[in-house]
Amino acid sequence: MGRFHQHDDGSWHNHDVDGDGPLAAHSPDAGDHSQYQTGRERVQLLERVFGENDRKAAENRSDLERDGVIAINLMSAPGAGKTTLLRETLRRLADRHRVAVIEGDIETSLDADRLRNLGATIELINTGDGFGGECHLDAPMVRSALVRLPLPSLDLVLIENVGNLVCPAEFDVGEHARAMIHAVTEGEDKPLKYPIMFRSADLVLINKIDLLPYLDVDLGAFRRNLQTVNPTAATIEISARTGAGVAAWCAWIESLRHPAQESAQPSAT
Repeated sequence: MGRFHQHDDGSWHNHDVDGDGPLAAHSPDAGDHSQYQTGRERVQLLERVFGENDRKAAENRSDLERDGVIAINLMSAPGAGKTTLLRETLRRLADRHRVAVIEGDIETSLDADRLRNLGATIELINTGDGFGGECHLDAPMVRSALVRLPLPSLDLVLIENVGNLVCPAEFDVGEHARAMIHAVTEGEDKPLKYPIMFRSADLVLINKIDLLPYLDVDLGAFRRNLQTVNPTAATIEISARTGAGVAAWCAWIESLRHPAQESAQPSAT
């Protein structure tokens, strides 16, 4: 059976796992959606797929909350700076919080390897390994990693989703908050072109601000476009490379902590 999701244009796409369905969503002919007519059987299938995802997401969230662990789903386009930001985040948080990272990539362990030896537990999910090469993480995938993590010994799980500005936003994975990174090199129009992603974010990190003097980018226009699709999103300007703004990002993470976590922390002696 394939995996289905809806894109910003309203069309439903099948990411076929068994190799016997249309893959046009990621083919050169992706603009032709004529084969995606919606009928009763397709709707029922979509309901089952998303229903199962939501059930697993609820299980993930329940297990996390049982052990007082906060989970953040970090999303962005490829190359926006997720892994670089996570490296800097671990350098600042791992000495005072027990952190795990669930690293999602279609192939390779390159990003997971960059995060090792920074004080966090790393669990890699390759969506090309038994998951059909998905362009996102879903709740069952995240659950496969959570069951390998020592949740009672953790405070925070950071989920680095697959680089993609559409699909990751459509799947609840059991997180407590969603943050997305927008690199200034992507321009100011992306909230209007990819509204589902920007609309789903609790926090938008505006990354690579150290490059602004070299770019023809209107940051004010970006903020206005973001306001149009998500007027409640918080924003932080950062440079994951230089460390600018990362302290504010870490403070935002710590503001999400459960009261139970605070009381469980060992007292200073």
